[in-house]
Amino acid sequence: MNKQPSALPVIETENLADLPLQRMAQILSVGGDRALRRRLMELGLVPGTPVKVVNIAPLGDPLELSVRGCRLSIRRKQAKALLIRKSA
Repeated sequence: MNKQPSALPVIETENLADLPLQRMAQILSVGGDRALRRRLMELGLVPGTPVKVVNIAPLGDPLELSVRGCRLSIRRKQAKALLIRKSA
């Protein structure tokens, strides 16, 4: 009898720059060069952390985020280094 491998759950991932306003997500990984990863993690953007985009500047850059009860702003280019999973 052939056993087929169990289907793994499909996790939709994207980067934080693509997250719509007021939508919650969880950070899965922090990419980019070493200095950028360090800066983002120092700001509290570490894997497992819930995050929400609360505002976007009129020209689309920077993004205002809500992380661990604090508000912070990062550039869209920096947000692209953060891989996220949208919350339901």
